[in-house]
Amino acid sequence: MSSDPGHTNGYHNDDYQLQQSGGGRLRRGVRRRSREPHRYVPHGLPRVPQKPEETKPAPCTDFDMAYFQSYAHVGIHEEMIKDRVRTETYKAAIMHHRSAIEDKVVVDVGCGSGILSIFCAQAGAKRVYAVDASDIAVQAKEVVKANNLSDKIIVLHGRVEDVQIDEKVDVIISEWMGYMLFYESMLGSVITARDRWLKRGGLILPSNATLYMAPVTHPDRYSESIDFWRDVYGIDMSAMLQLAKQCAFEEPSVETITGENILTWPHVVKHVDCYTVQLHELESITTTYKFKSMTAAPLHGFAFWFDVEFNGHVLSSTNSDLPTVPLGSSNIPSVDGGQRKKRTNPNEALVLSTAPEDPPTHWQQTLIYFYDPIEVVQDQVIEGSLKLDQSKENRRFMNIRLEYASGGRSFVKESVLR
Repeated sequence: MSSDPGHTNGYHNDDYQLQQSGGGRLRRGVRRRSREPHRYVPHGLPRVPQKPEETKPAPCTDFDMAYFQSYAHVGIHEEMIKDRVRTETYKAAIMHHRSAIEDKVVVDVGCGSGILSIFCAQAGAKRVYAVDASDIAVQAKEVVKANNLSDKIIVLHGRVEDVQIDEKVDVIISEWMGYMLFYESMLGSVITARDRWLKRGGLILPSNATLYMAPVTHPDRYSESIDFWRDVYGIDMSAMLQLAKQCAFEEPSVETITGENILTWPHVVKHVDCYTVQLHELESITTTYKFKSMTAAPLHGFAFWFDVEFNGHVLSSTNSDLPTVPLGSSNIPSVDGGQRKKRTNPNEALVLSTAPEDPPTHWQQTLIYFYDPIEVVQDQVIEGSLKLDQSKENRRFMNIRLEYASGGRSFVKESVLR
C-alpha cells in the first residue's frame, strides 16, 4: 500500500490504478468492468434448489470489480506469500487443526494463488472449494493442476455471494484482514460463506480478531515530512508548512513503527468472534478511550494494529469493565475496550500479530497523524472517541472520525482509509 519503503499517504484517482506497495497490499482505484458470476456444481452431487428465504446477495458494484481486478496482479500475491509471519502462521494453524480438516470439506474464501487451499489438501482435506472473484483464480487453477491436486481442489471463479456449492462444509479458511483490520471489508464475505455453507460446529480459521489503538510519538517521521521545509538549502520555505502537513497527514499512513513509539498500553477498539459476528456490526464501529502517557514526549497521533487467533469456537467474555494492558502476542483479547488477559498456557492458540513489538508483516501498522503534535508529560490523560464507518460510496473504504483531548485542548480528525 506504500509507494516508498518508509510510509504511505492518501491516494485519489477516479481511474483504475495499481500501485505496488513497499510493505502492504495494492491500492485500488476504479474502472468499470462486468463479469457474469461463475456457477459450479460438483460432479456427482445433486443440485440443491435455492431456498426462497435466502437473503439476496449484495450487488457487485464497479468499486467491487476494481477491487477484484487489483488482486489479479501477481505482485500483491508475491508480497503476501513472502510475508513469512503471515504464511507460516496460516500453515501452522492448518496443521495444528489437521484432525478437524482431514477427510473434511473446506472452503477457502478469497483463495488468491491457492496456497492456503493447497495447505489444506496437504493436511488431508477431502475436498477444497477455492473461491476468488479475481482473475487470479485462472492462475490458481493452473497451480492446483501443476501440483496434481485437481481431484481435491475445485477453483471457483466468482464472488462468494454468487458461486454455488451444493454441500455443507466443515471448515472455512480465509486471509481476509486488511489494513486496520477492517479495510477492504472482506470479512463480510467470510460471514456470507459461514451463513451459506458452514455445518453446525464447523471450524473457522482464523476464529477471532482484535483491533487495537494506542497513542504514538514519532519525531523522526514528523521532522522528515514537516521540519524539512523550515530550511531548504538555506532558504526559508516555511510557507510550505501548512500544505506539507495536509499532504503528509490528511489520510491514514501505513508504515512500520516499533514499541518505542508507543506512549501507553493499547486499547481494544473491536473484538470479533468469526463464529457469531454479523454483517451489520461491521458497518459502524465506535469506542471511547482513555489513556495515561507513560512518559513525557510529543504526541503525534495514534497507531492501530490487530491480532488474529486460530482456535476453536470459544465463547466471548461479557465483562466490559476492563483496563488497557501491555502489548504482546502472549496476551489474548477479551471484549471491545477491554484488556488482553495473560494465557495460562502459551500454546492455547496460534496468534498472528501485527503489533509494533512483534516481527513485521506486510500489514505493518496504520497511523493517524495530527497536523500538529501535542506535548504531553508523564501520566497526562489522553482521551476521546473513535468511529469507523464503511464508506457509503465504496464499502471497501473506511471513514474515520477521531476525537481526542489532552491538556485542556480538544480536537477532531476525520480521514478516509482508501
